[in-house]
Amino acid sequence: MAKEWILNSAMNRFQLNFKRNVGPTSESIRQCAPKTIEEWREYYFKNVKSKEHIESLGKKLYIKITEVIQAEVEEITEQDCIDYMIQLVIDRTFDGYRTEIKTIYGQLEKEIGIKIEPAPDEWDRLYNVDFFIKIKDKFIGIQIKPVNQGIQLSQIFKEKSLQQETHKKFSAKFGGKVFYIYSSKSGDKKVIVNREVIGEIQQAIEELKK
Repeated sequence: MAKEWILNSAMNRFQLNFKRNVGPTSESIRQCAPKTIEEWREYYFKNVKSKEHIESLGKKLYIKITEVIQAEVEEITEQDCIDYMIQLVIDRTFDGYRTEIKTIYGQLEKEIGIKIEPAPDEWDRLYNVDFFIKIKDKFIGIQIKPVNQGIQLSQIFKEKSLQQETHKKFSAKFGGKVFYIYSSKSGDKKVIVNREVIGEIQQAIEELKK
């Protein structure tokens, strides 16, 4: 299994299975419409690419694995592996998380028609607020929570109850409520799960305008 993975990875990396190297295999087998593998083998070597050509690709694959990839592997240090794992778990997860949050607040901003701004770091620490909406001299807080299979709603609601005190402090200081936005992935898109909160935010905006 490990050998097949190495062969497949190297073949794809160096594009030895691309159409320019092995010919139009999908189209060719349909034209052949073989009943046996022997029939297909004979047709392919006669009409698409020669056996000698495919063998030369195999030899090229061997050179790529034993010389190019092996040389690259020898350059990898233990520290490279440690750094990569940390980057994968910490950096890339964080980047994905921030991208999701930006996508959701962009949707919300379009829905309510008012600029939403990132909260200062101090607000994030003191009040658990990711974004804010300024209405006159008052502020509405927004906190975005991604929801997926790894994060259960029960966990989020528990966290919400723990943060209520900080949100009360925000309301007392800035005059506006803090609203939770739950986001989830739908196909390739991120969407707002609790869409009813949009109306609640719009209502809060109107109240602060009075």
